[in-house]
Amino acid sequence: MFKSILLPTDGSSLSEKAAATAVQFAQLNGAKIVAVSVVQPFPLSAFGDGGVVLDAGLYEQQMQEAAQKNIDKVAALAQAANVPFEGVTAVSVSPYEEIVATATKKNCDIILMASHGRTGLNKLFLGSETQKVLAHTSLPVMVLR
Repeated sequence: MFKSILLPTDGSSLSEKAAATAVQFAQLNGAKIVAVSVVQPFPLSAFGDGGVVLDAGLYEQQMQEAAQKNIDKVAALAQAANVPFEGVTAVSVSPYEEIVATATKKNCDIILMASHGRTGLNKLFLGSETQKVLAHTSLPVMVLR
C-alpha cells in the first residue's frame, strides 16, 4: 500500500524511536524510507549583545553536520534491515514547509513522524511542526509519541 515513507528526523531520542518504527513499517510494506533533517538558518537578532559575537558560518556548518548525522543514523537502521533508503538535508526557516515539499518532491505516500507532545504554553510558544505538517499536507501522516 505504501511504497515511499517520508521520515523527518531531528536527532532526538523520540525521532530515533520513530526511525526504528519507520524501518519496521517499511519492511511490512516493502517500502523505501526517505529521511529528511531540516536545519534552520542562523537566527539573526535585531537586538544583539555587543559582548557576544556569534559566527554564522560556524553555526551553519555545525548544524549541517548535525543534520547529516541524523540522516546517517536512519541510514544505518535502514541498511541493517535491508530497507531502501534516501537521505535529504535541507535549510529552511520553516521546517514543516520543507517536510511537506520533500514529501511531494520524493513522491512519498505517507509521512511518519514523531511528536514531542508539548502542551500548554510550550505548545503555544514553541509551536508544533507536526501540527503544521498535518495542516499543510494531503498525505496520510502517522504520528508517533
